[in-house]
Amino acid sequence: MELSQIIPHIEALIFASDKPLTNMDLVELLNNAMGFIEDRATLDQVEAAVEGIREKYSSEFYAFELKQSGGGWQFLTKMEYHKTIAQLNGDKFLKRLSNAALETLAIIAYKQPITKSEIESIRGVNCDYAVQKLLEKDLVIIAGRNEEAVGKPLIYTTSKSFMDYFGINTKEDLPKISEVLMEELVQATVIDHTNTAEEIEEDGVSALVVDEEGKIVEEVEEIGQGGEDNTSSNESLEDKQVKEDDTTDES
Repeated sequence: MELSQIIPHIEALIFASDKPLTNMDLVELLNNAMGFIEDRATLDQVEAAVEGIREKYSSEFYAFELKQSGGGWQFLTKMEYHKTIAQLNGDKFLKRLSNAALETLAIIAYKQPITKSEIESIRGVNCDYAVQKLLEKDLVIIAGRNEEAVGKPLIYTTSKSFMDYFGINTKEDLPKISEVLMEELVQATVIDHTNTAEEIEEDGVSALVVDEEGKIVEEVEEIGQGGEDNTSSNESLEDKQVKEDDTTDES
């Protein structure tokens, strides 16, 4: 079967479907629809056709694109039209979550499959209400029971609706925790190599001048008011020691 024959059918299937369609779904639907044709569509043909459709709608002339989200292919409007679409839909599709529910959802997303007691041990508080809300909003599902744990507790994972809502295809598409933490790290102080010891002195700042390897090159004393140098603690100790030596000699 020629790609030119199946591409329009694939576009129609993805457009009309109320759920994401995988390549295998498309193969089955195509062959069921064209059962009377001896030359049946193959998985390789469908994959090639889908890639061609994706490239076609990636053009700037289209306001939507073909994207893998929620475990399959969907036609989705492009990000730059979000504000325009929001005026039409308003808050219809927004799933508002409390901070507790968001924390619980994040734990499930990164630690799945996970039991409720494990969630509570991480958060340190009871999670019954938060988990129930997430189940009601179809963001998490009950995936079974932990047969090895005492009491065989329920285990929770994220749902396809979760992946669809957040625009990801698998849990591997979630942002890496290390990447998130890196954004919160305090950046190191930038050393301005153009400042000289004389410039620091004029500014009246007490500082240590270091080289590129971090070794102390020179100590700049703090400049007091009126342009007079304040006596350093080291000099005071030396003067005191000299006076004590003189007193001892006179005795």
